[in-house]
Amino acid sequence: MDTAWRQKIEETIDRALAEDCAWGDVTTQALIPPNALGKATAVAKSPGVLAGLEVARTVFERVDHSLTFRALLADGDRVQAGARMAVVEGRVASILRAERVALNFLQRLSGIASETSRYVEAVRGTGVRIVDTRKTTPGLRFLEKYAIRAGGGHNHRVHLGDGILVKDNHLAALRARGIGLKEAVALARKNAPHTLKVEVEVTSVEEAAEAAEAGADIVMLDNMTVDDMRRAVGRVRGRVLLEASGGITLGNIRAVAETGVDLISVGALTHSVKALDISLELEF
Repeated sequence: MDTAWRQKIEETIDRALAEDCAWGDVTTQALIPPNALGKATAVAKSPGVLAGLEVARTVFERVDHSLTFRALLADGDRVQAGARMAVVEGRVASILRAERVALNFLQRLSGIASETSRYVEAVRGTGVRIVDTRKTTPGLRFLEKYAIRAGGGHNHRVHLGDGILVKDNHLAALRARGIGLKEAVALARKNAPHTLKVEVEVTSVEEAAEAAEAGADIVMLDNMTVDDMRRAVGRVRGRVLLEASGGITLGNIRAVAETGVDLISVGALTHSVKALDISLELEF
């Protein structure tokens, strides 16, 4: 783990531990002797894909550096219900103080990895990449995007400075000033660093063709029908990367992938995912 990654993890974890008042656990203080020792095992209660074991390790270490955390599996591994994924040993009071925060991260990130893997599996063989969006939990974006990768997906922009994405509201604001799509692409090229790619969101086959002709690097086909996506692919494939977005579900993603697009972005991977059920079982 590099220094920058560890620093980000620790900052996020410290906020979560402070939120949970981990060092003011009145129940543990009242009931558990400070030097009582034991161990606890993280167990999957439902099948899925793991993500966040290193985050869980860091939670326990931040609460008590004397705790010993041993991962039995790795992020990206598939698990079945009953699978043992990690063991933590040391002061019982410290384990209890860290338990909820460690599980919150592990369950949330594993839920994202598990859902991502379902979408990746649904398009297997088509060559299409599944990518995420910025529809993430505030403060957890870099971790949630890590979980996407653990599930076999890929990352879109991490933040607004990562690339130019001309969306519908940008175009609406520009059109109010008499500036069209082609001029918007030229303006983006002129005013942004040359190292950034330009992506344009479109809602019709004609707009897709116009964006490609204007020199966009990527064209996002937003909330278009499968038939329109297929027609857009026929018009501009080979000149730009094509990304499908909007209304993507497990029920329709295969049909979308088979239109010939290069990327499919799915907001549901982070904005409404169900956490993987994981418990921490204490032993003596």
